[in-house]
Amino acid sequence: MTRLTKLSRSLVDRVVLVTGAASGMGRATAHLLADEGAKVGIVDRSGDALKAVAEEIRGVGGTVHAVVADITDPEAPAAAVAEVRAALGPLDGLVNNAGVSIHVPLEDPGFAEAWATTLAVNLTAQALFARAAIPDLVRHGDGRMVNIASTEGLGATAGIAPYTSSKHGVIGLTRSLAVEYGRTGLTVNAVCPGPIRTAMTAGIPDDAKEVFARRRTALRRYAEPEEVAQITVSLLLPAASYITGAVIPVDGGLTIRNA
Repeated sequence: MTRLTKLSRSLVDRVVLVTGAASGMGRATAHLLADEGAKVGIVDRSGDALKAVAEEIRGVGGTVHAVVADITDPEAPAAAVAEVRAALGPLDGLVNNAGVSIHVPLEDPGFAEAWATTLAVNLTAQALFARAAIPDLVRHGDGRMVNIASTEGLGATAGIAPYTSSKHGVIGLTRSLAVEYGRTGLTVNAVCPGPIRTAMTAGIPDDAKEVFARRRTALRRYAEPEEVAQITVSLLLPAASYITGAVIPVDGGLTIRNA
C-alpha cells in the first residue's frame, strides 16, 4: 500500500543550533534534538553549565558541539554559527532561545542599562543569529527557525517594560523573516511560553506559583521546560513545512482565560 505522506519527521543528522542551552528550555530542547538524532550546536555564556549539558548529551550517544559566548557582543552570533558549522556542518535549524528578564520600573536609575542588556540578548542577538544562519538555512529549501518569545509578547506586565518590549519585538522579527524568506522554503515561527519552571522563575516561591497558575491558567499549573521544548522540536521537523510566521502560545491556557 502506498504511504499517504512523503513528508519526513526525521531529524537524524540535521544540524541545529540552540542558544541559551545551558539550562531550562534551551537545555531541554538540545536534549530532545539529540534524542532524535540531530547534531546539536549549543551556545551559552555559562561555560561550566554548558559543558555539563554537552557531557550529558554525549553520555547518551548524542552529537553535540558547545560554544561559550556572550551574545551581547555583536560579533558573537556570527562567530558561534561559524564554529558550529565547522564542527558539525551547515545548519538546518536555528533555535533562538537565549533570554534575560530584569524587573525594573521605568523611573528606576538602572532602567537604561536594563533596557540595553535586555534588548541585546532577547532581540538583537536573535536577529544577528538569524542573519548569520540564513545562508545555511535557505540552501536546501527546508530550513527551520524557531524564535522563543513569551506570553509577554502578547500582553504586558507592569515593571518589566524591557522584557515585554523585547518579546513583542521577537514576534515582529519572526513575522518579518517568515515573509521575507518564505520563497526559499525557510519557515520561521515563534513560541510563546507562559509560566514555566526555569531559572527565570526560580525566585518565585512555590506557593506563589501555585496561586498564580490556579488563577490564570486553564491547566492550573506551571509547565516543565520539556513541555515547551517538545513544541519547539516539532516546528523543526522537515514535515513542518507549511507553518510559518505563526505565534504559538505554550502557556497552559493563560492567554485564553478571562477569569
